[in-house]
Amino acid sequence: MPKVRLGIVGVGNCASSLLQGIEYYRDGEGPKHGTGAGLMHLDLAGYRPGDIQVVCAFDIDERKVGKPLEVAALAPPNCTQQIYPKLPSYKVRVEMGPMLDGFSEHLLEYPPEQRFVPSSAPAVDVAQVLRATRPDVVVSYLPVGSQRAAEHYARACLDEGVSFINCMPTFIVSNPEWAEQFARKKIPVVGDDIKSQLGATIVHRSLAKLFADRGIQIERMYQLNTGGNTDFLNMLNRERLGFKKLSKTEAVQSNLPERMDSQNVHIGPSDYVPWQKDNKVCFLRIEGRGFGGAKIELEARLSVEDSPNSAGVAIDAIRCCKLARDRGIGGPLLGVSSYFMKHPPRQVSDDIARDEVESFIRGDGPG
Repeated sequence: MPKVRLGIVGVGNCASSLLQGIEYYRDGEGPKHGTGAGLMHLDLAGYRPGDIQVVCAFDIDERKVGKPLEVAALAPPNCTQQIYPKLPSYKVRVEMGPMLDGFSEHLLEYPPEQRFVPSSAPAVDVAQVLRATRPDVVVSYLPVGSQRAAEHYARACLDEGVSFINCMPTFIVSNPEWAEQFARKKIPVVGDDIKSQLGATIVHRSLAKLFADRGIQIERMYQLNTGGNTDFLNMLNRERLGFKKLSKTEAVQSNLPERMDSQNVHIGPSDYVPWQKDNKVCFLRIEGRGFGGAKIELEARLSVEDSPNSAGVAIDAIRCCKLARDRGIGGPLLGVSSYFMKHPPRQVSDDIARDEVESFIRGDGPG
């Protein structure tokens, strides 16, 4: 089958993990496992991880712009766990994207291994690069708060007929105006704000739904997250957190039969801990009342490598977009977005979304 031609916006930890994972699972042979262990789908309607071929990439950090993709993917401030020993030569150089609101000023103030170093190279014409390299799908890993930058890349994809997967909490696919434009041009898109394969959001959603399904009245809950990657460093600027907090909170609230008072729900990043690097730790607490008003309290701690956790979902979202293109399906993929994203155009429970994804892969549903 033809390759899945991929463009990447933001060559950070998530992109690095995605690239390493593609190689790890190429032809279904993980170096240590020899199987598809750790994937939701090794074979997705005939597409395997090794069928994904990167054809272009964009960044704005001088340690990445102009560098071969395999070098940029491991350059500072990237700090994700290395899951594959040596990336191959992709014959792709990282292009200088438009700066816009793609970084926060406070990122300039940290030590070299942590801070952002802006490139002085002139920005390329994104649409022109897409036209020259012809990706099927572009996956966006822009930082939290990069609304104008996200819209710039989304517009370029729309103009060039390229599918757009928005992994970050800027509302594109869940925005009716953007959704309608992609639907009108029959371009499949997935978004917004990627769920990790087994991360804080999916665990919180599942536990909150369990409380509700078993007749427990939830009174209050919180989810506090710490980490040491650039994503957590960027989110120290609280002004950039609006959509992130909304996205994470809606992902949990939407799974409950009745919305909780916002004063009794706190979900979002808590702090940046440099030595954690790409390790993300979630502290979760749910308080409720059961039979006869008896108190029930649950506390949980979840520790994950943040970027590989994200890549495990992205690798399926990319192949689902290509499958939709093959079948002539356009616009937001509702089931796929509901299962893979925190803030999709339509929120449904995870069991329903999963069934819709499996139906779509078999060819029995629209996606």
